[in-house]
Amino acid sequence: MTINLKGNLIDLNEPKIMGILNLTPDSFFDGGRFNSEESAVRQTEKMIKEGAFFVDLGACSTRPGAAEISEDEEQKRLFPILEKLVNNFPEVYFSVDTSRSTVAAGSLDRGAAMINDISGGQFDSKMMETVGNYPAPYVLMHIVGSPQKMQENPQYQNVTQEVLYYFSEKVQLAYEKGINDVIIDPGFGFGKTLEHNFELFNNLDLLHSLQLPLLVGVSRKSMIYKKLSITPEEALNGTTALHSLALNKGAHILRVHDVKQAKECSILLQALQ
Repeated sequence: MTINLKGNLIDLNEPKIMGILNLTPDSFFDGGRFNSEESAVRQTEKMIKEGAFFVDLGACSTRPGAAEISEDEEQKRLFPILEKLVNNFPEVYFSVDTSRSTVAAGSLDRGAAMINDISGGQFDSKMMETVGNYPAPYVLMHIVGSPQKMQENPQYQNVTQEVLYYFSEKVQLAYEKGINDVIIDPGFGFGKTLEHNFELFNNLDLLHSLQLPLLVGVSRKSMIYKKLSITPEEALNGTTALHSLALNKGAHILRVHDVKQAKECSILLQALQ
């Protein structure tokens, strides 16, 4: 299983860690901690030292109920820090978490290597076509609804089957728009109840039928802290447990807040296999 990143063929059979760098004031766990150039550089350096292969920058919070911000505000938060990081860490692969085609294009023009779109192209009809103009992988996530309303009574007949059907349609569209490398993300917590999340997680191995790289993002999410009746700050142990299971089920990329612990999981699982 490989993807092309800036002309380099990357083998994903050895799982990779994607460190989260939120440039927002209101993300559910670390909002406001890394939204200055100085703190972003410091955190990026820390994550790289701990084993991050990717660093994923997001300037627009997508937590349940998050307020939508303007495109201009997203660019003001993102572009100066992205430029600084690309300049300071030229060998690092930066991913940008956005659902706007203009932000995606601006990010790729500034040295980002990949686009991570929670909407799978649903929020901006030009997104896939825009990414298809660049030699960049595209993370295609499953979501029902918008971040503002996605947790208002989500319903499925069979969540795993419906997620598989969604991907089969969206992946084909991505190929038609010129995207060569598609990575799928089941979208834990995005338009799903706790029960949906756990059912989908239990069936992760079924997603390999699509024969695409699989990204799993469960780090400190509500499916952990609500199930355990704790806070996101207390959810590292539960996160690590699910990371181990995700790797055992064949996840190729873990998107995480805590790089060191996730990297240790990956090393130990690789040793066992």
